[in-house]
Amino acid sequence: MAQAQQVVGGLRAAGLANLGPEHWNLGVPALYEAAVRRGEAAIAANGPLVCLTGQHTGRSPSDKFLVREPSSAEHVWWGPVNRPLDQTRFDRLHEHVARYLEGREVHVLDAYAGADPAYRLPIRVVTEYAWHNLFAKHLFIGEHDPARLAAHAPEFTVIDAPGCKADPARHGTRTETFIVLNFAKRLALIGGTTYAGEIKKSIFTVMNYLLPLRDVMPMHCSANVGPAGDVALFFGLSGTGKTTLSSDPGRRLIGDDEHGWSDRGVFNFEGGCYAKLIKLSAEAEPEIYSTTRRFGTVLENVVMDPATRALDLDDDRLTENTRGAYPLAFIENAVESGMGGHPTNVIMLTADAFGVMPPIARLSPAAAMYHFLSGYTAKVAGTEKGVTEPKATFSTCFGAPFMVWHPKVYATLLGERIARHGARVWLVNTGWTGGGHGVASRMKIAHTRAMINAALSGALDAGPFRCDPVFNVDVPAGCPGVPEALLTPRVTWRDASAYDAQAAKLAGMFADNFAAFESSVDAEVRAAGPKA
Repeated sequence: MAQAQQVVGGLRAAGLANLGPEHWNLGVPALYEAAVRRGEAAIAANGPLVCLTGQHTGRSPSDKFLVREPSSAEHVWWGPVNRPLDQTRFDRLHEHVARYLEGREVHVLDAYAGADPAYRLPIRVVTEYAWHNLFAKHLFIGEHDPARLAAHAPEFTVIDAPGCKADPARHGTRTETFIVLNFAKRLALIGGTTYAGEIKKSIFTVMNYLLPLRDVMPMHCSANVGPAGDVALFFGLSGTGKTTLSSDPGRRLIGDDEHGWSDRGVFNFEGGCYAKLIKLSAEAEPEIYSTTRRFGTVLENVVMDPATRALDLDDDRLTENTRGAYPLAFIENAVESGMGGHPTNVIMLTADAFGVMPPIARLSPAAAMYHFLSGYTAKVAGTEKGVTEPKATFSTCFGAPFMVWHPKVYATLLGERIARHGARVWLVNTGWTGGGHGVASRMKIAHTRAMINAALSGALDAGPFRCDPVFNVDVPAGCPGVPEALLTPRVTWRDASAYDAQAAKLAGMFADNFAAFESSVDAEVRAAGPKA
């Protein structure tokens, strides 16, 4: 049943009219009922909602556009990440989406991005699918006061219509799929894809644009806090371990993916988590595993037995990018406020597909800037459309697809904060050891956790360290709970000369990639990179 609530501006402010039933701010059970009634989802054993995303099982970054308009054009780092779309084409696309939704049932969520009241962004999410609204309800921050909810005035609106397809010739898109942001009209349009992650990443992109204007550092990272109040950040692309490594029973989770760092400290952008589930282990990742057995969790592309409704988290027949969306409250030791102090440690995660980088290294301030701008990792299978196996890539700021300003803006904000608060910086490789992908094995989660625990506790501070001759970073000589040989990748290879060749190749790739940033950094940062 449609909720009769009327709010400030309604949906006409977003250019929508003549819609079918409008369901405003429904609760979890009602959204479950709607998703099942509409044939969008099924309920698995123990209660999670299982949904399929069809053709798109990951993001479509090549189909994302920013409208080139006067208020934001001079700030945008235009190029292959931020593709321009002219205002006329956007207006046509907006009208096209509005006409598509006429007479259709829609679900509306009013919420916030940003846990810190000083910097939060009021948003509205309009979805064609009920389960997409439930996804957004988990991933954004809700308003529980009825009076404030009724007066909610969104400063950015997302219209998500998976069944609406663009006409590239008329709308200026690359394909029928589109993710288009207009900062002047405070509007995002999504269509042609059922992958729910586009909703959350659109708002993340918005926060990446707005917050630097207020001297706040937006970050693609997870964050947690220890018993002594020490905050740690974990930078990294999807699949590098942000969610897994920050969900630590010995530390409280602030958030798993998106944060801001202001003069007040760190704050989560989101109210939930969006975790990769493929081959999830109850032993290695008990906090996340438990969410897949709960009513309320939204599971994407997880294989389910049609008779027993039992889940098979190891089955990748649909995609390796199986996902679970759930509220932060499902993690028992989560920080309810979503806020923390200034970080003591900053960890940059990379999944080295070549298997040549050390599993943990301490970074100088200059090296931290070098590796933040480089953002080396491997795109993990399924995270983006067309990625079927780990592929080496450089994603500046460990999140290039979501960065709007030139990377030097984000690097400067981070560098200033690291220096001001004396944060230690570590580079942690969660990728392969003993060889590259397809030849060797990936780092064991237990070993990575042991290294991170040692770094956060201060156990590594006394050293000794050795400088890696190729990657020019300080590697600890030993670490509690970790085989000593693992800390020296060359030793783990059967053929040392093959390691040398591959390491030199990767060092050269670093140098080639960093050429784009050399003119915007000082000599100390340029000298802090790998030695080709």
